[in-house]
Amino acid sequence: MNVHRLTLPHAEPSHPAIPAPHAAEPVLDSERLLQGRREILIRHGDKLYRLRHTSNDKLILTK
Repeated sequence: MNVHRLTLPHAEPSHPAIPAPHAAEPVLDSERLLQGRREILIRHGDKLYRLRHTSNDKLILTK
């Protein structure tokens, strides 16, 4: 019998100096979310949003 172990990504921030808001809330690292891209599209219900990483190192979410 083959047994495969699933390893889920860590939900803690990669920067330990930034505390997580609450232990029960998952924290997604923007680098993992963007995966090297400057912007991604996020579908929420029937709406599409654009998450953009600016040259000033800010994140902007637009409809």
